[in-house]
Amino acid sequence: MISKEGLTHHISAQFNAELEEVRSHLLAMGGLVEKQVNDAVTALIEADSGLAQQVREIDDQINQMERNIDEECLRILARRQPAASDLRLIISISKSVIDLERIGDEATKIARRAIQLCEEGEAPRGYVEVRHIGDQVRNMVRDALDAFARFDADLALSVAQYDKIIDREYKTALRELATYMMEDPRSISRVLSIIWVLRSLERIGDHARNISELVIYLVRGTDVRHMGLKRMKEEVEGTPSETPNVPGEFDDK
Repeated sequence: MISKEGLTHHISAQFNAELEEVRSHLLAMGGLVEKQVNDAVTALIEADSGLAQQVREIDDQINQMERNIDEECLRILARRQPAASDLRLIISISKSVIDLERIGDEATKIARRAIQLCEEGEAPRGYVEVRHIGDQVRNMVRDALDAFARFDADLALSVAQYDKIIDREYKTALRELATYMMEDPRSISRVLSIIWVLRSLERIGDHARNISELVIYLVRGTDVRHMGLKRMKEEVEGTPSETPNVPGEFDDK
């Protein structure tokens, strides 16, 4: 198990600086992606095509940040040949930037739908669900990044657990919107746009969970991908969970 304080004690001050710099670049990229998600949802709800266009334009900057961080990680691997916790840090960063870039892609998709709805007219249903789930997944992204910044496996676990709630609310919203489209076929095109937005938000939650799993790997040294949430909790706490395995809650992925 490692902590922020225990990560950067090396004989080489330059190595310390390189590790801290690449980590700070990851967090800066994460902050921009979090803003992108927030602005995309706001643009949709407020029918602000100008803000939606800004979200789309930021996507190129996100892609460039991903490339730059990848290059930094490769240089450190080639020059420093890191081991143990340092190697886990570089691996976690290199994988997290992939998820951050994909979150940016999903935000861009939402922005495109926002522009489309500005042109076609707003959908008759679905905005309450978009606002609600949008707020939740933005918080998941923020907490996943905070967990990375603080090497906080407990906070990372809570992000992974919350993804289960997002999945359930997404499915509920889909059922309600599908019912509405059957009752009013004239609304199908616009409501489908909202459904695709909700799908993007659900995917953003999945990517936030992926980042949280990498934080647990970084801190605990255990690959928790594809584990059920009960086993993941045991890995984070280091002891078998005493929490009952309640069906329908946190008993699976």
